[in-house]
Amino acid sequence: MTAPSEGPAPEPGGPPAPRRARPQRKQVLLRLDPQVYEALARWAGDELRSANAQIEFLIRRALAEAGRLPKDTGPMPRRGRPPRGSDPGAGPGTGPPPTPRTPPS
Repeated sequence: MTAPSEGPAPEPGGPPAPRRARPQRKQVLLRLDPQVYEALARWAGDELRSANAQIEFLIRRALAEAGRLPKDTGPMPRRGRPPRGSDPGAGPGTGPPPTPRTPPS
């Protein structure tokens, strides 16, 4: 008996097979004292993170310091706009910044 496939195999010359999706991220309901949340949100803003990303950052750091972060844990997901020029084929506005023009004398 063969193992079930994840979908039909791509036809030769046809479109490429779709990429595997990342595993679904876990959702957790967290209840916090309003003042604790406000302090956390201010701290997150200071570090240009969302409150959710700040919580994940702090939990990962605590796990690592305690020696409990699993070895196969991937890096924190990058959020927001990709760095400028990271994808040259992405279209206008993604290359290096324009050279400033000098005004005519």
